Amino acid sequence: MTPIKKSLLVLAVALIGIQFIRPDPNSSSAISANDITLHCAVPDTVLALLKRSCYDCHSNNTVYPWYDRVQPVAWWLQYHVNHGKHSLNFSEFAGYAMEKQGKKLKAVSEEVREGGMPLDSYLWIHSYASLSPGEKAVIAGWADSLRSQISVKK
Repeated sequence: MTPIKKSLLVLAVALIGIQFIRPDPNSSSAISANDITLHCAVPDTVLALLKRSCYDCHSNNTVYPWYDRVQPVAWWLQYHVNHGKHSLNFSEFAGYAMEKQGKKLKAVSEEVREGGMPLDSYLWIHSYASLSPGEKAVIAGWADSLRSQISVKK
């Protein structure tokens, strides 16, 4: 067997082998006790936008696409989900200190207004998650309003 054929065989076996090494899915069967919807006013219109455009990476419940079953894509997706949840997790929002909640809401407002979120790399495949200027204004306005309410509670 030629060195190229051996290399291709090793690569094929490795690609098949890694299909069995799967990250744990980001999904929970119940709403967290710290979920933002249980502690803060989140209008239905805002919640629908957050679920459509933010929750896959910023909550405890990701809706995985079909290609999540292919490695190493699933690892890459899980890395982004973990990074997103580390930055902001709406499912655990009430567990943040008040000051941190205010900072997170300020970041939501700024990122959405400036077009930083949702990420372009997410929108390439999830075009439905794109936010219109009006939808961006709705989310940013809600985040700013909630931030004002939280700062009053301090």
